[in-house]
Amino acid sequence: MTLGIEILQTTDGLHLSQSHYALTILERANMVDYKPKITPLEAKMKMTSNNTPLDDPSYFCGLVGSLQYLTLTRPDISYSVNFVSQFMNSPTTMHLQMAHRILRYVKGTIDVGLHFTSNTTLDLFAFSDADWAGSPTTRRSTTGYCIYLGGNLISWCAKKQPTVSHSSTEAEYRAMANTTVELTWLTFLLHDLRISLPSLPLLYCDNLSAFHMTINHVFHARNKYIELDYHYVRERVAFVHLVTHHIPTHDQVVDLFTKPVSKATLMHFRTKLCV
Repeated sequence: MTLGIEILQTTDGLHLSQSHYALTILERANMVDYKPKITPLEAKMKMTSNNTPLDDPSYFCGLVGSLQYLTLTRPDISYSVNFVSQFMNSPTTMHLQMAHRILRYVKGTIDVGLHFTSNTTLDLFAFSDADWAGSPTTRRSTTGYCIYLGGNLISWCAKKQPTVSHSSTEAEYRAMANTTVELTWLTFLLHDLRISLPSLPLLYCDNLSAFHMTINHVFHARNKYIELDYHYVRERVAFVHLVTHHIPTHDQVVDLFTKPVSKATLMHFRTKLCV
């Protein structure tokens, strides 16, 4: 066990989990005997009027901080933990209930972890998505991406964008830019490790407008507010350092990193996250 991560050798690779650490969090929160939940957050969250400030915010902050560490091997809770962590400054009773729901989901999936298989290729590819204006308070969008090396998930992100996007295309393109930066860094890292990629890194997105901007040589004036992101991603594609592809929305695994999802969607995509 290293840093709370338990490593178990399997017949085809390694299984990484933090089941003991998760149990410790449940014990500290006195929630070991609580009934499990099937999803970390409700698919259609309603911001209720139960916004009474907590008497002791330190408990909420400690709980969410512990959950953030758990996302090292639990990408399926990355969005949920990122969402509740946005209220660390002034948490309310409602936010605490959300954190407790995440814990109840963890209780029902305590043995879940990351699986790395040795029987895979070395193709580097990523999925990028954004939930436009998804924040109910700031109307900022959420960037989500996950990156694979062959059949293994090696990097993922669920993060609120720093500014408000004027359109879904802008939000999606900013997510693509963030993903491209991570792909570029991973490419350099693999090169330093003397690992040769058999093909160019591949980036999938489900927004046609954002996808066409990566391959369209004409820079439209109405898109100048995302000029920096445009030039960066477009340059990577033009110099044949990156390939972009459109993907149907129903195959977009990154939905798990940008919004709360239903039980069916969670179960459908969770295995694709190698958990």
